[in-house]
Amino acid sequence: MGVIPDEALTEYYERVRGKTVIITGAGASIGRATAILFASYGAKVVVADKNASSAEDTVSEIRSNEGEATSCRCDVTVWEDLVAMYDLAVQEFGSVDIVVANAGVGEIYGRMLDDFSKERPTKPLTTTIDVNLTGVLYTVHLAQHYLQLNRPQEDRTSRSSSLKAVVLVGSIASWTALTQAPMYTASKHAVLGIMRSLDSSFASRGLRIASIHPFFAATSLVPGIVRLQLAGIPLAPVPRIAGVIFYAASHPDPTCSGAAFWIPDGGAPTFIIPREEFKPGVYEYIDSKSNAASKYDMISY
Repeated sequence: MGVIPDEALTEYYERVRGKTVIITGAGASIGRATAILFASYGAKVVVADKNASSAEDTVSEIRSNEGEATSCRCDVTVWEDLVAMYDLAVQEFGSVDIVVANAGVGEIYGRMLDDFSKERPTKPLTTTIDVNLTGVLYTVHLAQHYLQLNRPQEDRTSRSSSLKAVVLVGSIASWTALTQAPMYTASKHAVLGIMRSLDSSFASRGLRIASIHPFFAATSLVPGIVRLQLAGIPLAPVPRIAGVIFYAASHPDPTCSGAAFWIPDGGAPTFIIPREEFKPGVYEYIDSKSNAASKYDMISY
């Protein structure tokens, strides 16, 4: 793993100038900080959020600092909302260059952890999976089309010279089991899997994809009881998380694509985990023993 100091996170800011960036869940917290950061370096930002008023507040802040942005109401679980979001970006700014799939929710409790010894379980709510997984799948599925629209032919083969990128927002729960949040854990494990699965396909088209995985941050996604449990532990700073998203999207080195970025708690630096380092320990053993994993990277249906 390599270490990325905070001062390097916006090192390639010139690459985002004039680019169109779509950010879901950009009405508050990490999404808003990321939108403001990109706009501060000359990017044109589409601020998408289920809360239209919050999205417009982000746009107002960007415009107050002479940035360029537009907003739309978007529920990432609704396919038509996402299509409208992408169409807006092309209509307003001519193209789509960077997509940040940031929209997410915390655990929506569906009684998965109740004591069922005396009563039959009721059907659990799946909102967490719907937003954190299905919403990400929809966003990425459409991104593969819209990133190619109005793209010069000579720009379609190199991930280092072009800037066409998708950044997925995972979590420390992409690796760690949160025993009180099984659906959240499942959804964030899946985000890492989506990124890894699409890496080679993106590479073949000169597109970039990466995922970021912050420790708990001071956002509304962290329930009050969890904040009490974390008392005394420094949370991951939201500005650093936004900076890592910026870095993952803008860095020209192809090895930053297909990589995961781990943002620990407090003052600890950010780590980049290249694709080659995803298989330590038992994963490496299973991979080496499995014909499906080690000899064939495509499955025919």
